[in-house]
Amino acid sequence: MANYSIAHLEIPAADPDAVGAFYREVFGWKLETNAEHNYVTFQSEGDLRGGFAGPAEPTYKPDRLLVYLATDEIDATVATIEAHGGKTVLPKTEVAHVGWWAVFADPAGNHIGLFARRSTSK
Repeated sequence: MANYSIAHLEIPAADPDAVGAFYREVFGWKLETNAEHNYVTFQSEGDLRGGFAGPAEPTYKPDRLLVYLATDEIDATVATIEAHGGKTVLPKTEVAHVGWWAVFADPAGNHIGLFARRSTSK
């Protein structure tokens, strides 16, 4: 069975650069901008990784932090989620040169993301 560890944390930010600077200055997070995807990412000293979702991102919702769980097979995981009462919110989508992601809602309505790296994704 897959581990489903936390793979990515997404923080909504109307201005990802400014909010990223806040986290860099306060918590010492390393920031990087992925120019291809126009996405500011962070890495904490404890190896937590994530990014800042701006208004152009389909996952952007002010005040809604989004946690992504790692999976080796998004399609199978989504099928299991739906079989147990969850619903797909955003279907499997490719991130060029990185992998795939999707978002589901659990039976309580909480949105959770799934992420599969390109090397393991199907």
